[in-house]
Amino acid sequence: MFEIRWERQLHQAGTDTGIAVTTGGYVVLHERRTRLVCLDSATGSHRWDVPVGTWPRALAVAGEHCYALPQNTSRLLCFDLETGHRVWSTELDSTTGHLVVSGDAVLVGGWRGYTSPRVVDRATGELRWQTNDRQPTVRPIATDGGFLFGEPGGSAVRLLDRRDGTELVAWSLPHPLIDTDNKATFTSAGSDRFLTRCGSRTVADIRPSRGTVREFLVTDHDLAVSAPVHVGGLLWLRERRAGFTVARLTGDCLPYRVDVGQPLLDQVVAVETGFVVASMTGILFHLDFDGRVTERVTVSRRITALRALSSAHVLVATKGTLLAVGVGPNHG
Repeated sequence: MFEIRWERQLHQAGTDTGIAVTTGGYVVLHERRTRLVCLDSATGSHRWDVPVGTWPRALAVAGEHCYALPQNTSRLLCFDLETGHRVWSTELDSTTGHLVVSGDAVLVGGWRGYTSPRVVDRATGELRWQTNDRQPTVRPIATDGGFLFGEPGGSAVRLLDRRDGTELVAWSLPHPLIDTDNKATFTSAGSDRFLTRCGSRTVADIRPSRGTVREFLVTDHDLAVSAPVHVGGLLWLRERRAGFTVARLTGDCLPYRVDVGQPLLDQVVAVETGFVVASMTGILFHLDFDGRVTERVTVSRRITALRALSSAHVLVATKGTLLAVGVGPNHG
């Protein structure tokens, strides 16, 4: 069921924020403390290798470019995805975090309230607008016309206009918004539907075009401080102790639980034969479409990130390596 297809030594611990997978068959990752490399996702072969700086707070790929926020410089860097050539860099305030690419805009800032949010032009890096607000925000998410913001522990979400940063509308949440630090808080479930966690057991459903926020689900168990995962037409909610609560987005069936008996990463990958989840202790689990464990395999002492590579392959970051793993009978 599981087979390692290729492996790469990172010479550092793999990180969730230091990996980006593209739809065009590339994997971009941070390794060897200061290097950004691009690999062929099918073979693991090297495409390019450039200096980027230490431990990126965020890494994103969109279109023909890759964007990075290294920790040791106050710059946003843009690289050509084909060649690794640096297209542009722009100066930022110190300790800038959060990175969201949408359309022709790149938004940074707001992480922990260290810097105010700003938007730069995706093609040139030139500043378009910057707010004067240093209020902390969870990682924003792009909508059709702007960006959704929310304060960790706050009771509201705001929609800011992509063109100039003005507040278009604000909605109250049923419970305080969770604090995921630099990880995602909002999850897209379509062009005009976003879900987020608030309180200890609640999922809120946000519909910007309708101007509504409603309580979508209240679970029977306390949930971990992590965003919902939308995959395979299902909403996966990691529980605080172990496992997931799983619900259909249509709301036409009762939620059910997936419990493998140990803490899991807050990432789920859909494959041709079901789903793959990973434990923090280095185990990959294959689940059938009903959430039952059909196979498990230990690939490392610790797993730090799990990503989809294809319908039959997953990408696994461990304490010191990156693994491409085939899943199912047709992963060759």
